[in-house]
Amino acid sequence: MVHQRFLRYVRISTPSSEEGQGTPSTACQFDLARVAAEDMRSLGLEDVRLTDDCFVYGILPATPGLEDLPCMGLIAHMDTVPSFNGVDVNPRVIDNYDGGDIVLPATGEVLSPRAFSHLPSLKGKTLITTDGSSLLGADDKAGMAEILSAIEEVIASGAPHRRIAVAFTPDEEIGLGVRRFDVEGFGAQYAYTVDGGALGGLSYENFNACEAVVDFKGVSVHPGSAKDTMVNACLLAMAFQALLPGTETPRDTEGREGFFHLESMQGDVSKARLTYIVRDHDAHRFEGRKEQMEHACKILRQRWGEQSVTLRLREQYRNMREKIDPCFWVVENARSAMRAAGFEPVETPIRGGTDGAQLCYMGLPCPNLCTGGHAGHGPYEHIAVEDMQACVRMLVALITQR
Repeated sequence: MVHQRFLRYVRISTPSSEEGQGTPSTACQFDLARVAAEDMRSLGLEDVRLTDDCFVYGILPATPGLEDLPCMGLIAHMDTVPSFNGVDVNPRVIDNYDGGDIVLPATGEVLSPRAFSHLPSLKGKTLITTDGSSLLGADDKAGMAEILSAIEEVIASGAPHRRIAVAFTPDEEIGLGVRRFDVEGFGAQYAYTVDGGALGGLSYENFNACEAVVDFKGVSVHPGSAKDTMVNACLLAMAFQALLPGTETPRDTEGREGFFHLESMQGDVSKARLTYIVRDHDAHRFEGRKEQMEHACKILRQRWGEQSVTLRLREQYRNMREKIDPCFWVVENARSAMRAAGFEPVETPIRGGTDGAQLCYMGLPCPNLCTGGHAGHGPYEHIAVEDMQACVRMLVALITQR
């Protein structure tokens, strides 16, 4: 059953790392990759391979007579976010959830409808939560379990189906999950990442995104003799932040509204650094945000010198909608599969990124599908078994579509 496979996967620790030097960024991701590859082989998938950079690929051949249908890909990632503990995960299974507060025993924290208003809608279902000491890993081990469970059901039923390519990837949580993805070897004409949240989620647009690192160079002298000499790099950094729109932050925006997000700051009198992520769904406004940062640097340089401020922008991903629109039937197929599985699609733009966004720009159209998970990346993460089963039905419907 899907939840048993899921429980086995989440107990395998797989946090990625921003400090990692290669792919994968952490060796522990191979622990799950080896298990997933063996599970794929035991199900009967062909050409299963685990690469040196921790990608797992496999093929479910088409049934006779359907070999000419386009090959569809299903993709999930193996890593968990590095920003919260993902080691020694101890999942809890709560039968017939009553819709109320859940005390997480390791910490005493409470998973409550007051903070998570959707919880009463899960009443009566079997809920899987953490014990509070770690995240759960439904992002995205639920996607992995659902993909393989759907394939298992299709094989067992003998239902006719097209060729299906399966891939499990490393390092999605640090934005590097598909930079080495073998699109040509994968062999799919279109694909879906199974990496969404609540049941019904269907996403085919996301933020344009970049990282901005701003370095400030000061002049450090004794404060007693600093008149007209000292340049405080920390104050330069504060002046830079003050030149950006104060209400265009993650806290103040929603939907397709973009933002400047100050992720980290460090420094002293002689040097300082601000690190931002910059996001916007609209490509023109996204370029405008980068120009705003350049203009803020220009203003500071005019007063403090050309070497006082350095801005580095690193492109991360682009809005997949541009690549999805020409083949919008991939979205229509997903809508039909969700309805066949007994629930309605809920189409929302992703306020973040996904491997699918990068894959779209690598030539593989790739919307994102729900897994049923909630509150990822922290101790309150949870998922209902019944919602995972609904996602399996959705994937079975996709696999067997004509």
